[in-house]
Amino acid sequence: MEPTSTSPVVVGVDGSSTGLTAVHLAADAAVRRNRPLRVVHAFVWPKLRISGKPSPAGPAEGGLRHQAERVVTEAVAEARAAAPGLPVHGEVVAGFATAVLVGESTRAALVVVGDHGLGGLTSLVIGSVAVQVTTHAAGPVLVARGRPHPTGPVVVGIDGSGLSAKAIEFAVEEASVRRTHVVAVHAYRHPVSTQAGDVLPTVHDRQALRDDEGRVLAESVAGWRERYPQVEINRQLMPGRPAPALVELSRYAQLVVVGGHGRGALSGLLLGSVSQHVLHHAECPVAVVPHPTPIKEPHPRTITDAGARTHPQP
Repeated sequence: MEPTSTSPVVVGVDGSSTGLTAVHLAADAAVRRNRPLRVVHAFVWPKLRISGKPSPAGPAEGGLRHQAERVVTEAVAEARAAAPGLPVHGEVVAGFATAVLVGESTRAALVVVGDHGLGGLTSLVIGSVAVQVTTHAAGPVLVARGRPHPTGPVVVGIDGSGLSAKAIEFAVEEASVRRTHVVAVHAYRHPVSTQAGDVLPTVHDRQALRDDEGRVLAESVAGWRERYPQVEINRQLMPGRPAPALVELSRYAQLVVVGGHGRGALSGLLLGSVSQHVLHHAECPVAVVPHPTPIKEPHPRTITDAGARTHPQP
């Protein structure tokens, strides 16, 4: 389902500090887009057949269910304090976190998650929920990482594929609402294939290669200046690997935008290696834009209980 003009920005919370960081990022995104904010907490215990009711020997406000409701209540209050006047709605949804957020993505304008939750290890290791949601979501996912540079650009990785087209579209729209410019980065090490069956040369002229790659970059951003004349788009052609280049630029950016997977990726199965590297190491928030194809049901071992949206019984 395509997002509508009333589709909310959705943020997943779990009671962790990174979840609250994601709430602030999501509230800001909702204000910029003039969208409502939906705060979601995945309540897994009913799916494991564990009661969330208070213990008979404990206080009435105890129990897993009340704990889940407190997580949502606190996150909603945080969002309202950060963005007064923003319509905010919170809900506890039964299911595993990844499945719930992937289900939410089919109706959301944007899904926002923390880079790791209560089970996170270090600031360099992104949580499994963030990885799986960015891999399988039906729409863009914004991952709260590092700190956005307040006056920095929106940086977007370009590889000339159809996925790049969606990433540049998202990046330009973001730059427009943020009132900043775009840095479109194309890093290269060898000739790229533009269609199935291309035969790539084993020997190539460096200047000719740079000229060819420059055309790939220019064609990727062509037309966007006309659609968004207020947004400056700076093209940056870089020899080398794309992932380190994007991570380096993230130090000075408000946001880095990457496609879900680029050339050579197994569509729908894995997040591309560049996207994964950026998610693990970027020093600012990262937006992952999926390929514009219908969402596929993931393998049950990858996402348990996909699409679960049954509300737990009190």
